[in-house]
Amino acid sequence: MSTDTLTGGVDTLGGEYSEHLYRNDVVAQAVPDLAAIDADAIEEYRAMGFLAVDHALTAEETASAIVGLKTVIDEASDRIDLQFEAAVADQLESLTPDEKADSIRRLMKFVNEDERLHSIAYHPEILRVAREIIGTDDIIMFQDMALLKPPGVGREKPWHQDKAFFNIDLNATVVGVWIALDEATFENGCMHVLPGSHSEGPVPHFARRDWQICDTDVALARDVAVPLKPGGLLFFDGLIHHGTPANRTDTRRRAIQFHYVDRNVFTIPEEDRLEVYGLEGRGVTC
Repeated sequence: MSTDTLTGGVDTLGGEYSEHLYRNDVVAQAVPDLAAIDADAIEEYRAMGFLAVDHALTAEETASAIVGLKTVIDEASDRIDLQFEAAVADQLESLTPDEKADSIRRLMKFVNEDERLHSIAYHPEILRVAREIIGTDDIIMFQDMALLKPPGVGREKPWHQDKAFFNIDLNATVVGVWIALDEATFENGCMHVLPGSHSEGPVPHFARRDWQICDTDVALARDVAVPLKPGGLLFFDGLIHHGTPANRTDTRRRAIQFHYVDRNVFTIPEEDRLEVYGLEGRGVTC
């Protein structure tokens, strides 16, 4: 299917936010490549809740992933989950195919649609690190997502914990892998994390600009920015507090993200997850 018939949902969230919610004065220290991740680096990850890697993918692998995403978007299979930015919602019918494709906020369920993207999700070195962190050889990739943050309209993803979105065992170890396909900068929406926040457990989330941690509950003094070059990567715990500011530039900030977990982890009812993360209206306010 050509992008002239590209369809999908439109994001209904977002909104204005204080630029002070994200600091750029402290930058994460990264290991040079995946091969450099040893036992000491894994221990650092456990303490901090994240680990940045400068050169995780080769230039060829990164370029291949971009081509893979373009192919998935162009084919626009009804098996993928696609969402456009709210800022272009009233313009979609008048956009050219290229403009429409460049207005996508999020893309999910693409790994089995393109072998190039599949090979990155199952990259041997990425899996090695994920297995070491989780503590078992028997892991699965249970979520794939492309976070495209288009030029000028890519909205903020407020501070949150990824496990607040997953109906899985609340005690499960979840490893996220966020890979920059373009340079991720302070200006176009690189990742920000709060080191060590994963060890503090789940916190309430509220329906504000997104499903998010209350702005007043974010420990901004601990904010560490994680700018990455194309092919750079961030491993992060499912409980770490993290977010990305809006893309105010004319540059793309495309990233792909995968989540891994022990294959034997069980699912839970949504109401059980909300008993922990969704406390709005039950004495917890924002």
